[in-house]
Amino acid sequence: MEEELKCPVCGSLFREPIILPCSHNVCLPCARTIAVQTPESEQHLPPLLHSRGPAPPAAAPGAGPGAAAGSAACLDSESAAGGGGGGDHADKLSLHSETDSGYGSYTPSLKSPNGVRVLPLVPAPPGAAAAPRGAGPASSSLTCPQCHRSASLDQRGLRGFQRNRLLEAIVQRYQQGRAAAAAAAKCQLCDRSPPEPAAVLCEQCEVLYCAACQLRCHPARGPFAKHRLAPPPAHPGAPGGGGDGGGGKGAGGGRKLPTCAEHDLENYSMYCVSCRSPVCYQCLEEGKHNKHDVKALGAMWKQHKAQLSQALNGVSDKAKEAKEFLVQLKNLLQQIQENGLDYEACLVAQCDALVDALTRQKAKLLTKVTKEREHKLKVVWDQINHCTLKLRQSTGLMEYCLEVIKENDPSGFLQISDALIKRVQVSQEQWVKGALEPKVSAEFDLTLDSEPLLQSIHQLDFIQMKLPPVPLLQLEKCCTRNNSVTLAWRMPPLSHNPVEGYILELDDGDGGQFREVYVGKETLCTIDGLHFNSTYNARVKAFNSSGVGPYSKTVILQTSDVAWFTFDPSSAHRDIVLSNDNQTATCNSYDDRVVLGTAAFSKGVHYWELHVDRYDNHPDPAFGIARINVVKDMMLGKDDKAWAMYVDNNRSWFMHCNSHTNRTEGGVSKGATVGVLLDLNKHNLTFYINGQQQGPPAFENIEGVFMPALSLNRNVQVTLHTGLEVPQSVKQPKLPNN
Repeated sequence: MEEELKCPVCGSLFREPIILPCSHNVCLPCARTIAVQTPESEQHLPPLLHSRGPAPPAAAPGAGPGAAAGSAACLDSESAAGGGGGGDHADKLSLHSETDSGYGSYTPSLKSPNGVRVLPLVPAPPGAAAAPRGAGPASSSLTCPQCHRSASLDQRGLRGFQRNRLLEAIVQRYQQGRAAAAAAAKCQLCDRSPPEPAAVLCEQCEVLYCAACQLRCHPARGPFAKHRLAPPPAHPGAPGGGGDGGGGKGAGGGRKLPTCAEHDLENYSMYCVSCRSPVCYQCLEEGKHNKHDVKALGAMWKQHKAQLSQALNGVSDKAKEAKEFLVQLKNLLQQIQENGLDYEACLVAQCDALVDALTRQKAKLLTKVTKEREHKLKVVWDQINHCTLKLRQSTGLMEYCLEVIKENDPSGFLQISDALIKRVQVSQEQWVKGALEPKVSAEFDLTLDSEPLLQSIHQLDFIQMKLPPVPLLQLEKCCTRNNSVTLAWRMPPLSHNPVEGYILELDDGDGGQFREVYVGKETLCTIDGLHFNSTYNARVKAFNSSGVGPYSKTVILQTSDVAWFTFDPSSAHRDIVLSNDNQTATCNSYDDRVVLGTAAFSKGVHYWELHVDRYDNHPDPAFGIARINVVKDMMLGKDDKAWAMYVDNNRSWFMHCNSHTNRTEGGVSKGATVGVLLDLNKHNLTFYINGQQQGPPAFENIEGVFMPALSLNRNVQVTLHTGLEVPQSVKQPKLPNN
């Protein structure tokens, strides 16, 4: 709270605080030093031609700004004491503000201890104190040192501003409480026991000193010269720290009731809403507030107290959030410190592991070099020994032969010459080509390419690679249509972990195990061919090079109860003609051609109808189901891929694999309706004509995936109706003719 009780100009506790029009407060003595006076004759001159204003008459030649300020203060004190016209003139002693003066761009400014910039007193030009008699009156203004808004002074000068009595009372209580606390504060550097009472507190060092320790340990010179020494602060339990204790009495006590600044004998009784100030009764009758909106002082007091309390509640909530945020930041500091140590340990361990692996690999490579060297040495030594032996044998043979040649006995020579010639020839043949060449080279056939490893070491750095976060399913984009489902997802905001793809999983619609149905980079996937009237569970997860992230929340998808489909133009025979949004079919050929539906069924009960729009020359259309690869250029049911009922105008037959069974009386004509009931729970197929079951269940024990099918020629036109409920009441079937 102490910062709220300090003047923005002098930085000390408020002395006789006054309220400026901008709602800021300033000491009355400080207000005298920052007031600005401009002669009316100069008001209409260009800003750069304004003079710097009159100098205080009491300022001696050569005196500094302090003397001028002191003179202004003395003059204003005289005016406050009722010292005549000279005092009024001193109240209006002024300075030019930065916004009002032509010198604002280069006039030096001062900074108060609170860091608020204020303007110094500007000396007046010579002769300005004695203004010519014909000159106009001077106008005065005051610039707020906090918001720099300028306010004009009237003939009352600074006395026209209201005194902030409430702030003055709070400052008085605070000073009394601080004085009491200062008496209990002890010096923090005393050698005595107990320590001496503290006399000052250094705001920079945050240390309490007694007078002796302050002179010894904290002299006002050197680096301590700029330190600010303040009285010891109040401790939380000091009297006068809050409430009404220690500095005065409540409104109902002995405190003197405030009187009106305009009418000294009247107390404040009303509040002027327009001027935002309390007024007395006489101000309403005679003064400038007689036409203003005024309200009772007590009511406005309670209303503003309530507003202030409400605003304080908001500030208190923000303060609580700030405290929690500070706790969060402190916890974050601790976590950063711990994580930093963990990462350092992990880095050291990884680098040590790399060094160990390199050392082990170095030992392996040295072993290979040693083995290669020993092998080469062994081969060379073996070759040396072998060559030496051969050379010794050859040399001995040569010497022996030379001695034999020296003998002169022909008969003796001829006795051994044949054998000796053979030995020499064999010895010569032993020195074959390559025998006198080294079997190994001196070069080692080992090459160590360390460049990739060096590059890897140089590129060794941290990567921000973690498992991807949980994907968020976009429920507003997830939907079902017939037996297909569409799912959409996205990554959470502010997620920086890279994602290489997604894995979408779906169960079997019957509470079974999940299975992968999509792997890729897209965030939107449609799955077709599901069961009708089934509930599926779906989930998705993301993956990158670090691994697979966690699953998303599971979304539940319900497929349609009944099937909505049309004829499929992509799989129909080329002679089939579709219209009415692919719901009406006819044919260009007199031969039967097959067209399939767009839906596929493998589970559940399904029912659809076909309305005969045109029926000429008694054709035989066939209605039923088929596989996707059914033959499409002949009547439905003639191959093993279709199960059908073909019908004329008198009777019908069931047909599969070109086998005709269950002839039943009753045919079709223009306007007739043929119904097809596929019950894959009971694995049978039933037909209806005009709402009546046609014969017994046509086929039983059918399993697999089936599509609605129809074969017709150019004499027939039918329209498909889907999305129908399964018939609940079935008429008695017609008995087939044997």
